[in-house]
Amino acid sequence: MAKSEPRGRKMYFIGITGGIGAGKSEVLKYIKKQYSCEIYLADEVAHLVKEPGTFAYRELVKLLGAEVTDQDGQIDRGKMAERIFSSPALLEQVNAIIHPAVKEFLLERLQAARKAGETDFFFVEAALLIECGYLALVDEMWYIYANEETRRRRLRESRGYSDEKISQIFAKQLTEEAFRAGCSLVIDNGGDFQESCRQIDRRLTELAYKETANGKDV
Repeated sequence: MAKSEPRGRKMYFIGITGGIGAGKSEVLKYIKKQYSCEIYLADEVAHLVKEPGTFAYRELVKLLGAEVTDQDGQIDRGKMAERIFSSPALLEQVNAIIHPAVKEFLLERLQAARKAGETDFFFVEAALLIECGYLALVDEMWYIYANEETRRRRLRESRGYSDEKISQIFAKQLTEEAFRAGCSLVIDNGGDFQESCRQIDRRLTELAYKETANGKDV
């Protein structure tokens, strides 16, 4: 459990996960607007930890070669993708560099947020949180759910993806059963978004009330 916060209340560390097209971004936009929190998207953090001068940058260039960098010395995402596209073994090595760096970055930010004691919730979002071992770190893991038909429609309309591409992406992600098994809360985000908001409010209010009722950190 978390150590005591300076304000005498626990800051909850919550993971947000779910398949592509489930609407995780919309959920986080609502949370950011309504609550005192810090929110990190693991995909964005993955780009930060690859900046020149970082440990991950040095290891990736050593592994993939300087040809994956652009004229400014940054790692070119397209070039790196081409390099690892046809090599599962190389992809595994890249992930073994990036994922621990992302986790270290987030844990450092979490520690700083706890020390500052200015926010109630700390969120991290990624489709791969369960696979990357975050169940052992978070206080709660939330599954943002929408049925397959809804997700397909969203991806066709918002990103222009073909059904073939969508099926390929779905095949690489956890099944609904696996997501549900790994998460303590399911937010049904397949219909009226206001209902999704009510589900979010209900749980975060419960956590806030729990802290008020306890009168101390747990």
